[in-house]
Amino acid sequence: MPIKKVIKKSTANRLPTTAKSRKTEDGRRKAMSLIVPVYSLTGRAAGTMILPKEIFGQKVNKNLLAQAMRVYMTNQKNFTASTKTRGEVRGSTAKIYKQKGTGRARHGAIRAPIFVGGGITFGPQPRKVRLDLPKKMRKAALISALSAKMADKEILGLSGLDKASGKTKEFARLLEKLKIKKALIITEEKIDNVVRGARNIPGVDVLPVPLINAYEILKHQKLLFNKEAIL
Repeated sequence: MPIKKVIKKSTANRLPTTAKSRKTEDGRRKAMSLIVPVYSLTGRAAGTMILPKEIFGQKVNKNLLAQAMRVYMTNQKNFTASTKTRGEVRGSTAKIYKQKGTGRARHGAIRAPIFVGGGITFGPQPRKVRLDLPKKMRKAALISALSAKMADKEILGLSGLDKASGKTKEFARLLEKLKIKKALIITEEKIDNVVRGARNIPGVDVLPVPLINAYEILKHQKLLFNKEAIL
């Protein structure tokens, strides 16, 4: 009897320790997964950067991302196609021939849609279509997009952007060393030299933090965060 009691007691003491150790390991793995490398403007390694879990380590909501994409792309469209009705086209309003006795179908004005040069029935007209996404949903979609990029290891850090010369070749060499063709450079605020240096490179855009959205995040292959934008 005493032996059995001792065995049960020791087993009961081991289980919580194992669970705690597993939680600790999971926490360490998650923390390690949110660490991204940082590079200088010359393409050299300049340390690492830890991204906040509240923004880059959340569960990805694919349905919300699809809705955010649809709203954004619809709002970018301009429905400007315009056709003229029979009341707007040029032409006589007189009856083209008498009602009866000709053996032909009865017709009125030459501007009727059935004739060449006549008006268009139910044709497209200029219209304004704007979809709205609540502020909380926009924020959640942005967090999902950033978390998805982080999960795919498509986020890098940059340092020293405030010292950029504004020359295109400087950013072209950086992207060549990092082997990146399509990227979004995100800064804490608008930096004229960064915008000037990257604007002539196809597939590369520069946006300050307040202007980023889920569409721009998912559109680009890589995200290059200025270190100050995260801090």
